[in-house]
Amino acid sequence: MQPAAQDPQTRTALAAYQAGALRWLGGGLIAVVLGVLLAVAAVAVAESSGRRVPVAGLAVVALVLLGVTGAVVGAGALLRGLRWRRALAVTPWQIGRLRIAGPADLLFEPPGYDELDPLSEGVRLRLLSTSVWRTRLVQNLDGAEVRAAPVGGGQWVLSSDGLGTVVGARVVRRRI
Repeated sequence: MQPAAQDPQTRTALAAYQAGALRWLGGGLIAVVLGVLLAVAAVAVAESSGRRVPVAGLAVVALVLLGVTGAVVGAGALLRGLRWRRALAVTPWQIGRLRIAGPADLLFEPPGYDELDPLSEGVRLRLLSTSVWRTRLVQNLDGAEVRAAPVGGGQWVLSSDGLGTVVGARVVRRRI
């Protein structure tokens, strides 16, 4: 079997994921720069006129905090995408059926899975992303045939025809 990364749809989906991560990183850095520029402008206005700029301090703090948060999220997504790309370069896709067990809880049924066989087990997963649009996107795949691959560290990557991106999920350990 060929590695998943050799599939053109996989390469496109990974590129889309990376583009989203770069948007987060870039947006965060821009917000930090704007916060610093606003702080410099507010100080210049205060020094020249002797008056404070209303709400400037609050806006600076908000821009910098939100910008740092966005940059950290973007950097983390870039690193995750790089790790996924490396893992998919050596791991083939497994084709199976996806079942939705809750808002972010999934069951991947690999080939040969039989729900009536007590020894047959699917892979219980929980989405890594909590964004509403991504969760709804995956929920629409209930009962659909999907591609999945383990990428290490108890994580799996899912994709499907027409999905346009890759979705990360972690393995959920059974409670005894």
